[in-house]
Amino acid sequence: MIAARQCLAAAQAHPGPGADTWIAELAWRDFYIQVLFHHPHVLRGAFKPQYNDLAWENDRDLFAAWCAGRTGYPIVDAAMRQLHYEGWMHNRARMIVASFLTKDLLIDWRWGERYFMQRLLDGDPAANNGGWQWAAGTGTDAQPYFRIFNPTSQGQKFDPRGDYIRRYLPELANVPDRFIHIPHLLSPAEQIRAGVRIGHDYPAPLVDHAQRRERALGIYRRG
Repeated sequence: MIAARQCLAAAQAHPGPGADTWIAELAWRDFYIQVLFHHPHVLRGAFKPQYNDLAWENDRDLFAAWCAGRTGYPIVDAAMRQLHYEGWMHNRARMIVASFLTKDLLIDWRWGERYFMQRLLDGDPAANNGGWQWAAGTGTDAQPYFRIFNPTSQGQKFDPRGDYIRRYLPELANVPDRFIHIPHLLSPAEQIRAGVRIGHDYPAPLVDHAQRRERALGIYRRG
């Protein structure tokens, strides 16, 4: 066990952008520990009580597809496959998959929180809960609920060439860069050349992001 002060001192001894980012994450860790200590109800429900009774759809088939990395959104699926194989995923990927589960699939954030704690090697109740409530818009973050990540544009921004996607989704290894985030738009001939059959080797998108975004906004406004 290493004290947070000791970690801070070690990082300050090696200044630079990487150390600054790491210190900021250390601060977030302590922040969420304090939130849990002073507001223990967050382990059972929303930090903002008005969001405790949102009309989640909680489709178990959609949840199973999300867990298995079979949603048809490559950046989401790559991240979930990494979690399955390695017990870890990058913080940006965690935000993307959490937003997708809650805002696109309309599934209660507590389902995702519980699944992460079952899978993550670095799973921590305070940080995990804080991250999920941040993504779901039910937590301490001042940003309203209408922060909804577009999984396609997030992939294009943070994995522009699809290197991360190809690493964890080998069925998409030969898909051209311009289609790596939208493989469902490949023509039948292009699918043959890429060696992938959409709907067989890799699924078409389970939901339409634009439609689900509007539905999510409606659910939160009524909540």
